[in-house]
Amino acid sequence: MIITTTTWPGPRAVQPKIKRPTATRLAQTEYQRVIDAVDALQSEDWTRPTDCTAWDVRELVAHIIGQAKLFASPLEVVRQTRAATARQQPGQAQVDALTAFQVEERQHLKPEELRAELHHVAPRGARGRRRVPRFVRHIRLPGAEVFNGVPETWSIGYVTDVILTRDPWMHRLDLARATGREPVITTDHDGVLVADVVAEWACRHGQPYRLQLTGPAGGSWSSGTGGEEIVMDAADFCRVISGRPHSDGGQPGGLLTTQVPF
Repeated sequence: MIITTTTWPGPRAVQPKIKRPTATRLAQTEYQRVIDAVDALQSEDWTRPTDCTAWDVRELVAHIIGQAKLFASPLEVVRQTRAATARQQPGQAQVDALTAFQVEERQHLKPEELRAELHHVAPRGARGRRRVPRFVRHIRLPGAEVFNGVPETWSIGYVTDVILTRDPWMHRLDLARATGREPVITTDHDGVLVADVVAEWACRHGQPYRLQLTGPAGGSWSSGTGGEEIVMDAADFCRVISGRPHSDGGQPGGLLTTQVPF
């Protein structure tokens, strides 16, 4: 049973909590770390399965590139959206149609070509997101996203400042798990991302809790008294509340069933 609250986010569109300069810095750093992780892939790594069960490493990288390119320019947003809509199957979520198109568009590219495109589009994606005007960032996206069984509306700013950085960050963890390499995790970058995720997770479940996350990106958070106590690795916490499997293979329960979008 998913623990959630009907007060989040209510009738309002979800807006980013991170300040714009911080969001810009996080985006630039994360894209560079993804580039470094993809550059480190060996020839045998590209066909390894990932926790995104529909994709192997090559397909996951293709999605990362397409997602980074999405907001490189307004024309690219329109192009990808139209292409995804044309391919959308009955009952398929729009975001799933979009990511499927991003992978399909690059199915013919070799690893070295994917690397080259990532080097090209990642900086452009960061600049494009930074240039989105404030009034545009407050606009509601059409339709609704369903999280924890509750439909909610997202603002463009929530996507550009938050989701489009969480997405490559989480996929960088996916690449590390798929290849058996340790991801680069630091307090000044990953710790800021994790703190934002924790704050949103707490708002989404609305329950008292005590949370101790370990590792360079960890910290301690609490609200109220008598709530559930959770102690775990910071990256694993984020993986679990993104809907991915726990590193020890166990099934999450309690407040860990409240998911946060990545």
